[in-house]
This record gives sequence, structure tokens and C-alpha cells, in this order.
Amino acid sequence: MIPRHQTILFIVLLAASAIMGVLLWNQLRRAHDRLLRGEDSAPTQAPLVAPAEQATLMVANDADNTVQPRILTLPLPQNPEARARAVLGKLLDLYAAPESTHSVPGGASSIAQVFLIPIADAAGRGTPDGSQLAVVNLAGTFVAGHPSGLETESLTVLSICSTLSANLPRVTEVRFLVDGQPRASLAGHADLTRTYLTSEETVAAPGVRP
Repeated sequence: MIPRHQTILFIVLLAASAIMGVLLWNQLRRAHDRLLRGEDSAPTQAPLVAPAEQATLMVANDADNTVQPRILTLPLPQNPEARARAVLGKLLDLYAAPESTHSVPGGASSIAQVFLIPIADAAGRGTPDGSQLAVVNLAGTFVAGHPSGLETESLTVLSICSTLSANLPRVTEVRFLVDGQPRASLAGHADLTRTYLTSEETVAAPGVRP
């Protein structure tokens, strides 16, 4: 017979899991609603009038399966969502270049939108540190042209999450959409149904070193 205190603990944990699931669903629905309304404050490329600032791009390298920082000076908007899209656009421009260390076609236009949503606690309030969930909406053409393979897909996901964290410290979680809709995987391997924590090394697949 299961002890009474274990039964109570199980019920409490089950209720907490259900609440967090509802909160996450509401966050994703808000991002999707904004997408449908056309609320896109982030241009495809940072405006030329934006002040130049240093940005840290976490660039993947297929030769040794690592992600290494590269500091560049870029025109970066002040709006956080526009800034997020600008740094990710530059990252994917690097991948689309002929000399890329992680060759993936598409470039900056592959980032359709980036939404930043405050992470709510169990009571529905924002966290004390202002943590945010970044919802990255990828273009379908980028996903269609992405090379298939566990390591190459994982490096792409890891570099996107790490670049967001390096430039927007409040971003602690990342979700992905493709053309505004959930998708099972990037190109058959990297899981796009989960929420990625920018602090965890499990963003990378086994054998991929962050």
C-alpha cells in the first residue's frame, strides 16, 4: 500500500506539472497570436541607422563539432526582439557564406520572427529576474534546405540558443516554430517540440560538445 504522504506528494507534483503545461501553452499561443496579427517589430536586417555595437555570435564548426564565440561589430536596434533577430540573422549569414565552418543555406531571411515572452511562475506572475522565453519562427525554406544529420542539426540549434543567451541574458528558454507552426524536427533529427534551456548542455545532441 502506498503511504499517504507519498500519495499527497504525487498529487502535488501532478498538479504543478499540469499548471506549468498550461502556462507554457498560453505563452506559445500568445506568440502565435502575435504572429497572426502581423506584429513583427524586428526587421529582416538591422537598420543602417542603428548604432554599431559588439555582438557575440556563437558559431558552429563542423570540423570539430564545437560552438565557439565570435565577436563582431553590428548595427543593433534597441528593441530587444529586433536585436535578437539581427544577431540571429548575422549568424545565419555566416552559415550561408562560401567559407562557412557550418554550411547551411538561407541567411538572415531564414529568421521570420523572434518573440520574447516573459516567463510566468506558477502564480502567473513574471519571475523576479525577468527571465524570458524566446520563440524563434524559422522560415520553411530554411528548414527544407537544412542538411540532415544529428550533429549538424544539433549544432544549428545549439548555436542559435547560445547566441540568444550571449546577447540577451534574460533569455533562458527557447522554442522553435516553422512558418508559424510547431514542427517535429529541424531536418529529421533535432527535436523542435521541446523547450530548450540556454544554460543546459543537453541542447546539444550526444557527441556534440558545446
